Amino acid sequence: MQVLVLNSGSSSLKFQLISMPKKTILCSGLIERIGLDDAIFKFKTDKDSIEVVQAIPNHKVGLELLSKQLLNKETGIIKSTDAIDIVGHRVVHGGQHFTATTEITPAVKNKIRELSSLAPLHNPANLEGIEVAEAIFPNAKQVAVFDTAFHQSIPEHAYKYAIPNEFLDKHNIRLYGFHGTSHKFVSEKAIEYLDKKQSNIITIHLGNGCSMTAVKDGKSIDHSLGFSPVNGLIMGTRSGDIDPAIIFYLAERFDYTVAEINTMLQKKSGMLGLTGYSDLRDIQAEAEKGNKDCQLALQMNAYRIKKYLGSYAAILNGLDAIVFTAGIGENSPEMRRRVCEDMDFLGITLDAEKNQVRPDKLTVISTDASKVKVLVIPTNEELEIAKQSVGLFKN
Repeated sequence: MQVLVLNSGSSSLKFQLISMPKKTILCSGLIERIGLDDAIFKFKTDKDSIEVVQAIPNHKVGLELLSKQLLNKETGIIKSTDAIDIVGHRVVHGGQHFTATTEITPAVKNKIRELSSLAPLHNPANLEGIEVAEAIFPNAKQVAVFDTAFHQSIPEHAYKYAIPNEFLDKHNIRLYGFHGTSHKFVSEKAIEYLDKKQSNIITIHLGNGCSMTAVKDGKSIDHSLGFSPVNGLIMGTRSGDIDPAIIFYLAERFDYTVAEINTMLQKKSGMLGLTGYSDLRDIQAEAEKGNKDCQLALQMNAYRIKKYLGSYAAILNGLDAIVFTAGIGENSPEMRRRVCEDMDFLGITLDAEKNQVRPDKLTVISTDASKVKVLVIPTNEELEIAKQSVGLFKN
């Protein structure tokens, strides 16, 4: 069975074509800077890879470019678009309506559209990817895998906000959680490594978007992102936790509109607001040159993660392992060092030499004496989406 997995962002499109159930990756790639004249199309197989810079005005053109490459006689990956059995889509916000992987119908698309106000940077792009894929691969089953689904196990006392009950009862305002496919994938890998029926794990997904999950016996019991993917840790352009009174102060004192404040918190804050850069690689390079704003931002970022580590260790009532994953978590020894230093009280001791790796598989970077295992596990959201998509049609 051929499963094409699409992770559609506002200006990007990640993809993998996976042969299931063998989990063989036939090709993978990324389209970046959609909407610009210098968009980048990267396409890789086990035999070859290409990188093309050209104008890609929208997701439709990007997917058409992908389809053309899949059908390329030289690559011989597929003979026709009918060879794609399932297209699995990452959808960020499913609200309370979608608690599991779902086959896409017109009603499902309408609900995803309605939920766009809760994830304005993500759901509209996810929906665009769905509608374009329906046109290009008309005979494939289209499936939505929701970031929020893994966190449906979070108990009421953790997901409910201390505001009047009617806002939950009538309007479904609660903590939902995100990056669920990533947290699920790496926590399962960690549990397999630990070989324990009962386990306490904290997974740390660090990329442009960042989140942490407390995972007890394989189930999410708390998560740093909430009603929307803007709170919690400091992110590339998103603020993370702030005092809500700041929003009122900005509106009343400086006449900011709600829309302006939302844009600021979503797109102009986080590491970008602190340093002028959103890419951690740039920030680390500037910090090494002596840029004090960048040095402080790195300190603040790690400090916020450490606060969540402490609180999650408390609610788990113990800690077997912490997991670093995603672009920063997998590739920044510096950030992992900052997070783990001076954490010996919790039983976390990093091995400086092991920490220098950028692994392509599960790697232990803690010392042999560390009571808590520190793991780096490369996430594979696309494989997780493929597994869940195929599972939907097994029965």
